[in-house]
Amino acid sequence: MPSPPTRATLIDVAKLAGTSKSSVSRFFGPERDKLSQSLQQRVAEAAATLGYHPNQMARGLKGGGSRLLGMMVADIRNPFSVAVMHGVELACRDFGYSLIVCNTDNDPALEQHHLATLAAYQVEGLIINAVGQPGQALLESGVPVVLLDRDIHHLDAEVIGLDNALAIDMALTHLAQQGYRSLLYVSEAPEHTSTRQARLDRFQKQADAMGFSRQTLMLSRQDIDTPCAGLAAFVEPHAPGHCAVLCANGNATLAMARCFKQLDVAMGPVGLMGIDELEWCELMTPGVTTLAQPTDSIGRDAVACLVNQLERRATPLAFHSRHSPRLLARGSTAP
Repeated sequence: MPSPPTRATLIDVAKLAGTSKSSVSRFFGPERDKLSQSLQQRVAEAAATLGYHPNQMARGLKGGGSRLLGMMVADIRNPFSVAVMHGVELACRDFGYSLIVCNTDNDPALEQHHLATLAAYQVEGLIINAVGQPGQALLESGVPVVLLDRDIHHLDAEVIGLDNALAIDMALTHLAQQGYRSLLYVSEAPEHTSTRQARLDRFQKQADAMGFSRQTLMLSRQDIDTPCAGLAAFVEPHAPGHCAVLCANGNATLAMARCFKQLDVAMGPVGLMGIDELEWCELMTPGVTTLAQPTDSIGRDAVACLVNQLERRATPLAFHSRHSPRLLARGSTAP
């Protein structure tokens, strides 16, 4: 039998690139920017030619840093999670880190399990879209943390996400300008989720201040697909053009769009608006008005914030904690 191919080593790359082993090590570590651009290009080309990939686990065991970042998302099926993950992965690539992603499936017990798994892989930092409140475990780990979208009580960590107050204010202003005066606010239950609670609180405060008549509909995981009775009861006493539904996130928007169709409720005469842009929103007749989150920017800023903690750069990387949404007005709010 032919012997298996020999794996390229750091020394092989150094020889082909015409440089030292230490320079190649710097290229694959946090000091890459100390190398000239021409040397970086030679090392990159040599590594590609030889098919060389650094053993990040071995680097971590030797104290050189694993160059691994961990990311935990509450629900990997959520379009927001997927979109933000794309921005995180792009930024990791830019900064020379690799990414390990874990899905907690909205299960606090699974969240704790994944924390232990990521610690075993010696990740250097964590980006967490929390489902529970794993504060104590994180405090004891000593690993730098950035929170994505949701706060964790008693954990002093930066939260990167949407400006929730601005999003609600923009939604209410748009609906008021379109002539709607009675609103149904639809959200998944806010327990243990700071973002949902923040949006609900802001809606209640600002809707009252702006003179809206308001109701709320909270969806549990069991009835997320069947909230149609609540919509029917809200619409029945209102004249066309007077009432609208505001959805707190993409899951709520999808659930209500299904109910509009099932009940044969015309969008526009009854307004429908959602926070989070989903691909189907512009395809559905007459198009669903949304507030789009800058998900790539949110993901990139989460990594930049984490890199600032890890690398202690002389000039810290700029990032934004709270991001502004973008209004995409469509026919569903044209009474």
